[in-house]
Amino acid sequence: MDIISESFEDVLKKINEILNIVIFDIKGSDFTILTLLFIIVSSFLLVFLSNRFSRILVKRVLNRYIKDTGVSASIGTIIRYIIIVIGFITIFQTAGFDLSTLGLLAGALGVGIGFGLQNVTNNFISGIIILFERPIKVGDRIEVGDINGDVLSISMRSTTVITNDNISVIVPNSEFINSQVINWSHNDRRVRFKIPVGVSYKEDPEKVRQLVIEVAKKHSGVLNYPEPDLWFDEYGDSSLNFNLIIWTSEFIQRPNALKSQLYYEIFKTFAKNNVEIPFPQRDLHIRSGLPSSMKTDD
Repeated sequence: MDIISESFEDVLKKINEILNIVIFDIKGSDFTILTLLFIIVSSFLLVFLSNRFSRILVKRVLNRYIKDTGVSASIGTIIRYIIIVIGFITIFQTAGFDLSTLGLLAGALGVGIGFGLQNVTNNFISGIIILFERPIKVGDRIEVGDINGDVLSISMRSTTVITNDNISVIVPNSEFINSQVINWSHNDRRVRFKIPVGVSYKEDPEKVRQLVIEVAKKHSGVLNYPEPDLWFDEYGDSSLNFNLIIWTSEFIQRPNALKSQLYYEIFKTFAKNNVEIPFPQRDLHIRSGLPSSMKTDD
């Protein structure tokens, strides 16, 4: 037993010696392997726990008192950043580092940012601006460049946008600060759509208006206020052209689906009430005989 205990003690001593090997020295502060492991494990736990705390705070507390999910998500993200910053300061101080001695390291990091990390820094600062100014927030329907979709999440470096095809697009935060962004739901989630409708010249516009508005009001995705309306747009080449004006908060992500459903119902209603839907027509005049200049004498 003594031999086993002595061997075990020798192993512990070896492990202790390895863990206390000094990797480098920062103004009297020894950075050992043990210190490195402590920082790695503590940082992992800090990030993991801060994410969990932020999610619980948003889902169970903030969403109960704040109706706007985007505002709740922004507050949760800001709190997570604050916890991470304070946590890293505490970790380094616990590891025995005097943060005032890290000036040289911060200077070297600043040079690295100046040369190679400009985009990362730009996106990080843009993310902070987005969270505080809130030009976009989680749940908004946005268009930036060729991307059209809903904001799923906003992180330190990028924003995740999910399209109608259920494709997640990772957009750098700087795009929302430096580019033109269309936010369909910045103030509220009500948007207006114009749906063109054409009928034959022989139809009564008042009858058409009554039928189309009746169809729009019966659709569950069309808001009752503002009320749907039918605008007389123009006298077309072969039809009277109208625009059905509707407001919706449900079909922001799927405007074509709403348009298709309304067209189906409008077609059924027109067929039931004998309203003619026109199609382009052209009159073709054929002149018989040859021009006099092309006639020849037999």
